[in-house]
Amino acid sequence: MSERVLVAMSGGVDSSVAAALLLEAGHDVTGVTLKLWGGESDSGCCSVADVEDARRVAAQLGIPHYVFNFTDDFEENVVTPYTDAYAAGETPNPCVECNRTMKFGRLLDRARAMGFDAIATGHHARVGHESDGRPVLMRGADQAKDQSYVLYMLGRDVLARVRLPVGALTKTEVREHARRLELRTAEKRESMDVCFITKGAKASFLESRLGRAPGPLVKIDGTNVGWHSGVQSFTVGQRRGLGVALGERKFVVDVDAASRTVTVGDRADLLRAEVVLRDALFTTEPGPDEQVSVQVRAHGEPFVGRWRGDRVVCASPQPRVAPGQVVALYRGVVLLGGGIAV
Repeated sequence: MSERVLVAMSGGVDSSVAAALLLEAGHDVTGVTLKLWGGESDSGCCSVADVEDARRVAAQLGIPHYVFNFTDDFEENVVTPYTDAYAAGETPNPCVECNRTMKFGRLLDRARAMGFDAIATGHHARVGHESDGRPVLMRGADQAKDQSYVLYMLGRDVLARVRLPVGALTKTEVREHARRLELRTAEKRESMDVCFITKGAKASFLESRLGRAPGPLVKIDGTNVGWHSGVQSFTVGQRRGLGVALGERKFVVDVDAASRTVTVGDRADLLRAEVVLRDALFTTEPGPDEQVSVQVRAHGEPFVGRWRGDRVVCASPQPRVAPGQVVALYRGVVLLGGGIAV
């Protein structure tokens, strides 16, 4: 059945091919590029060049293309919470919040108001269905490019209106489609950076927003080994850039924003038997003590754990998950849901 689909076109090859595949399948397709960041940027989907690439691909495909300006919403819902989280000693994932509030929040609301049946993106993930027909999110076919982790928060009502055309393809197959159609984005490099921070400028960006708040750098036994300029420069598990030479490899094992204290220790000091979650969301909640596959980074290697109410108990000790990070739970390739590490 033909649908009216609004495709979020970032200017990259994945969303370009997503629009093309939907068009080939007989749908009424319109492209839209979200203008999210008004400041300096050299990556992501916020540059003038990316908007132009999306517009040119839409012209190649013969579909309408619009630009929606959501800069104020992006600042309020993504950038400010990002800086606030670092100030609180947490490590946020801005792509998750952008997906939650922008792509599958504001954009979906706008699509509904404009009479579209669904929205589509170029994410490498798939929408499947349980035996009763209810939608679930599944890993993308290309394990190396799977992006289901950053979509863990999508509920069934949203999934029912989401189309992910490239989720069943490998990245190689996506580029082959783009070459077949002679799309200008066929060979375009993909960005892996935060779109509102220029490459290598994270520390200066955070300092410009939060200022400097020096504090002690201490060992696990409380011994002071140096000073830092602000807790926003550190994340649990960090090994490089500690600012002191200790003669042996050390890791950040804790960040206490209230006292401005950063604690370092050995890798063994990072190991934990469980991960406690807040704000857990599930499309299919795990059963009591169910064994699940646990992923704590966008492209991290999953480990085995058991879900027990508000926490994951690890099958074997794992490095501490930085507070603020997403913890996604899977049953096979099906994403059950997840929450935020505390």
